[in-house]
Amino acid sequence: MDMSQFTKAKKAVSVSVGESVRIIRELQELSQTELAALTGIPQSTISAIENDRVNLGVERAKVIARALMVHPSVLVFPGWEVVRESAA
Repeated sequence: MDMSQFTKAKKAVSVSVGESVRIIRELQELSQTELAALTGIPQSTISAIENDRVNLGVERAKVIARALMVHPSVLVFPGWEVVRESAA
C-alpha cells in the first residue's frame, strides 16, 4: 500500500474520550437519558464514560457513534486534526 495516499494527522487539542462523547452529545442537544434511550446503554454508564471512569470500548463506541451520527474514530481519537498537504 502506498503511504502517500494517506493524509497526516496532528494533535490539535487535548480532549479525553469521555469529553468527546459529552461534547458531541451536547452539540446535538441530547441529554444523557436521551442518548441512553437511543443506544440501550444505561444512563449511569454514559455518565461514567463521559467522566472517564469507564472505558468507551470498541462496541460501545460503535453504538454511541451510530446514535450521534458520527464515525466511531471521532469518539475514540478525539482532538486530532487532519492536515492536508498540497500536491505541489
